[in-house]
Amino acid sequence: MAPYSWEFISAQNAALCAAKQAMHGPTSDGYGVTMELWTRNHGEEMTLGQAVELCRRSHPLAPFCHYNGNTFAAVIRDVIHQLKISETERVVLRSLAGHIVAGVASEEEKREFMRFCGEHGI
Repeated sequence: MAPYSWEFISAQNAALCAAKQAMHGPTSDGYGVTMELWTRNHGEEMTLGQAVELCRRSHPLAPFCHYNGNTFAAVIRDVIHQLKISETERVVLRSLAGHIVAGVASEEEKREFMRFCGEHGI
C-alpha cells in the first residue's frame, strides 16, 4: 500500500467529489483519526487481505464529507488491477473486496476472499 499515501487518498476523494459536484473536505470527527490510522499502516508491506482490512477500517471512520466508501474501494480496485491474475479472477476479487470495504460482505464471502488470497499468495 506504500504508493497510496494519505495525500493520494485525499486527492482520490477530491476527484470523486468533483465528478459528482459534491463538496470535498475533511470531517471534524473522522479525518484526523483516519489519517493517523492510514499513515501509520500504509507504508508497511501487506497482503491483499490486509490492504482490504485497512480500507474497511478506514471507510466507517468517515474522514471526508462525501464518498468515503468509494474512495477506499477505488484504492483497492487499483491494487487488484495491478495483480498478475486472470481477468475473471480480477473481476471477482474487485467485487468481493468492494463488498468487504463497504461492510456488506457476508462471512462466507470474506472467508472465500481470504482463502483465494492465501492460495495465490496475494
